[in-house]
Amino acid sequence: MAGLLGVAGWPSAGAAQPPRIVSLAPHLTEILFAAGAGARIVGTTEFSDHPDAARQVPRVGDAFRLDYERIVALRPDVAVAWESGTPAHAVDRLRSLGIDVLMVRTNSPGDVADALESFGRLAGTEPEARAAAARLRADLESLRREYAATDPVRVFVEIDEDPVYTVSGSHLISQIVSLCGGENVFGELEGVAPAVDLEAVVARDPEIIVSTVGEGDPAARWSRWSSMTAVRLGLIFPLPPDELTRPSPRIVTGARAVCSALAEGRRRLGRR
Repeated sequence: MAGLLGVAGWPSAGAAQPPRIVSLAPHLTEILFAAGAGARIVGTTEFSDHPDAARQVPRVGDAFRLDYERIVALRPDVAVAWESGTPAHAVDRLRSLGIDVLMVRTNSPGDVADALESFGRLAGTEPEARAAAARLRADLESLRREYAATDPVRVFVEIDEDPVYTVSGSHLISQIVSLCGGENVFGELEGVAPAVDLEAVVARDPEIIVSTVGEGDPAARWSRWSSMTAVRLGLIFPLPPDELTRPSPRIVTGARAVCSALAEGRRRLGRR
């Protein structure tokens, strides 16, 4: 289906038939399904495990290594790629094989809602996609209003433990922390997910620690640093990793978990 994409890189109107789609990231697969386009996906990457139907889609590699012969054999019309994650050489190779590539930005909740609508236009499932985008925006706005007048709390976000990685203010998780009334103690750092020294974390003295590591007990990992307020008061909260690290409609579930953790922290800190 040559010429499927318009000059701006997004779906052009009037496609003769729904496209065959290859998804190049798990969160893009989730967004496609949420947009009603799951039946159009002919291939996806490893770890695409939500919803359950995504597990049945043929695999074409992972985020860093694609099986181009497999992709060509699936006869896709378009591949959807993660703007900040899919390697540029993979995009170039797919285009050289005559496959349209749709670059998708998912750096904010608004981007996820926009992607839902764009995938609906691409797949011919606009009513379902628009409804999903509206729900996402409404749910997040409801949380924003609920926590808009709360007292700020200083939050450290742990996304990996060895070495310790956190998120800067530009990361979607940090945006969710802000939505819930938190202040990311490393919000000013450059990059999206920088590594930080343990001593730097201690020096910032977060009042709350939220961890998306997914393995082990974060409270046990941080217990030796008892000078930190979060450790001393036991305000260390494990959070569901996929719902926060994957920029998909499930960020609403992740945002609720963050807001709940921060609300409990405020209560125990004597804040409102």
